[in-house]
Amino acid sequence: MIKISNSAKDRLLHLLHKDDKENSFVRVGVESGGCSGLSYKLDFDSLKNEDDELIEDNNIKLLINKKSFLYLVGTTLEFSDGLNGKGFVFNNPNASRTCGCGESFSL
Repeated sequence: MIKISNSAKDRLLHLLHKDDKENSFVRVGVESGGCSGLSYKLDFDSLKNEDDELIEDNNIKLLINKKSFLYLVGTTLEFSDGLNGKGFVFNNPNASRTCGCGESFSL
């Protein structure tokens, strides 16, 4: 399961409304790349693929392909707009190492 914090929910709803995509899904995933080997991906999508898991948490509908789901189980998606930067943060308990910017990880 993946959790959506209140700060992430508020920001995602703002972006969906701003881009006139209220009926879209939020797609999260993992892909090869980044300085630690794997990087997080977050986007909007209007179509659910056959290999997608649909998860709803905190009034947000997430799509995650089955391969990425294994890497993201237990993750909490948060949004930070503090002094250290602004953006979405994946708090992933499965990551054994993360890079300094927090955008990539390894297991």
